[in-house]
Amino acid sequence: MKAGLNFTAAVVAAVLAVLGTSIFTVDQRQFAIVFQLGEVREVIADPGLYFKWPMIQNVRYFDKRILTLDTSEPERFITSEKKNVLVDSFVKWKIVDPKLYYVSVAGDEMRAKTRLSQTVNAGLREEFGKRTVHDVVSGERDKIMEQMREKADLDARKIGVQIVDVRVKRVDLPTEVSESVYRRMEAERKRVANELRSEGSAEAEKIRADADKQREVIVAEAYREAQKMKGEGDAKATATYAQAFNQNPEFYAFYRSLEAYRNSFKSKNDIIVVEPNSDFFKYMKSVGRGSEKSGK
Repeated sequence: MKAGLNFTAAVVAAVLAVLGTSIFTVDQRQFAIVFQLGEVREVIADPGLYFKWPMIQNVRYFDKRILTLDTSEPERFITSEKKNVLVDSFVKWKIVDPKLYYVSVAGDEMRAKTRLSQTVNAGLREEFGKRTVHDVVSGERDKIMEQMREKADLDARKIGVQIVDVRVKRVDLPTEVSESVYRRMEAERKRVANELRSEGSAEAEKIRADADKQREVIVAEAYREAQKMKGEGDAKATATYAQAFNQNPEFYAFYRSLEAYRNSFKSKNDIIVVEPNSDFFKYMKSVGRGSEKSGK
């Protein structure tokens, strides 16, 4: 009885062991290839629970997700201008034909990356060689990437791989070239700055000259207008005086004499030499006689 139970337990254990080696699962992120004695028997792309023959069949898994191939060091390419540029790029790829992928590179991801890297580098070298630095930096960058992706994808399909995208992260000039470019850019900026300063100085001189000219014109016109108004005022004053004095010529003569006396004796040191019977003292004499008469 005991021996029968042990046998049954052994059979159950064997069955479980066989079932354990016969059942396998496929994740939604994976492909599975079932091999029978080293030969590909089945490719499984859908996730789920599957069975295989134990001992004679085995399973290998391959990533279904999009993978990244990133260059460790920037590659040196030559443009159509014969200038060296350092290009840092990356590639997005995925397995689309697991069986062809296994047959081509033995399912080795490193071998696949090496193949893709060679293909992409050769394509980029060809595309960069057709264009200038400006084109590869900004002008036709997107166009280059699309053409590069299409060419690389054609070759990648031969090993069961699809190139999803090719991108250039950075395009730099080598250090020795960069320094030369920076010096040339600095010299060009200085030349432009000097030209702008020269043009600014010339424009400033022009503005100052025009302002001085306008000032002279304004001052001259103001002086002319002032002289005109002064002349008109003097003429009007003269006419007024003439009209007033014509009404009493004797008073006008007396007034003019007083003005002459005042102008002649402004200072105590003023000296004037005239004859006593000169008309200059006419009104002084008359004033003196008037005083004598009033005294008598």
